[in-house]
Amino acid sequence: MNAKLTLTLDKTIIEKAKKVAKKNGRSLSNLIENYLKIISNESKAKDTELTPIVKSLKGSFKAPSGFSYKNELSKGLSKKYL
Repeated sequence: MNAKLTLTLDKTIIEKAKKVAKKNGRSLSNLIENYLKIISNESKAKDTELTPIVKSLKGSFKAPSGFSYKNELSKGLSKKYL
C-alpha cells in the first residue's frame, strides 16, 4: 500500500536528485523509496547476530595492500573462459 510523504529539502538537492532519477529512467519517489529500503535493511543486517563459527573466522584474513577483488576476479574468469 502506498502512502504520501511530504519532505522539506534544500531546493538544489531536489533538482540534483530529479536529474539523477531522470538519468536512470526512474521517478524521484522510486529513487527515495529504494534508498529508504537500503538503509532500513542495513540496520537489520547490523542487528543480526553472527554465528560462533563466523565470529571465530572474523579478522583471520588480511588482504595484502593494493589487493583488488575486481582485478583478481577478472583474472580468474579470463583464465577459466578465455
